[in-house]
Amino acid sequence: MELTPETDADTPQVESLYDLCFAPGRKALSSYRLRDEVPPVPAFCSVIRDGDIVGGAIRCWPIRVEDHDALLLGPVAVHPTRQGEGLGGLMIRDVLARAGGAGWPRVLLVGDAPYYERFGFRRLNGVVMPAPTNPDRVLGFGPWAGIRGRVRKRLEALPD
Repeated sequence: MELTPETDADTPQVESLYDLCFAPGRKALSSYRLRDEVPPVPAFCSVIRDGDIVGGAIRCWPIRVEDHDALLLGPVAVHPTRQGEGLGGLMIRDVLARAGGAGWPRVLLVGDAPYYERFGFRRLNGVVMPAPTNPDRVLGFGPWAGIRGRVRKRLEALPD
């Protein structure tokens, strides 16, 4: 198994993996409204490969909360036959280890706190995702103190 940057050639396998892990209705989730018409941040889109097979994938998207940039982490998926091997954690830790140094000190996701707390994520009070998102599942990593407001797409061009 090898962690590598996602390429355009990986897209069909990554989308199939996401459909398998999250069901095709995943695109109806509120977090997808933040992804519509916005490309992911390539530096934080990776796959776990077993030869030519994609066994795991992670993507991150640019968002804004008031005047603050952040990464929206997810989706992150591991093929059901490879779950329990720590591959999801490997991909998450990789993003978090590189994000701050690359100018993205804040990372946000929507997920289960008991799982994501092990990576340093905490519930964000006052950071509001598009409805219908349970506020208990809005989690942040990095310097979020004092940041409040609605999460929205970051449509401006990303810095080089």
